[in-house]
Amino acid sequence: MGYFFEIDLHGMTSAEARKTLDETLKKLPKDVRELTVVHGYRGGTALRDMVRRYKHPKVERKVLGLNQGTTVFIIKK
Repeated sequence: MGYFFEIDLHGMTSAEARKTLDETLKKLPKDVRELTVVHGYRGGTALRDMVRRYKHPKVERKVLGLNQGTTVFIIKK
């Protein structure tokens, strides 16, 4: 049974956020199946756009919900 994890990228530059995503995915426990990435959107779209274009071997797909300030990464089993 998997569980979820959440990270908040508010206030980071795109480069800092990318590094944080890389490090988080590298250290993510094996039973985590969803990673919710909080990036915001009212202060600009640079973080949102970077997160939604971000690619990583552990990410199976991304889910865009009703909340424009978050993106959910579905993690491969």
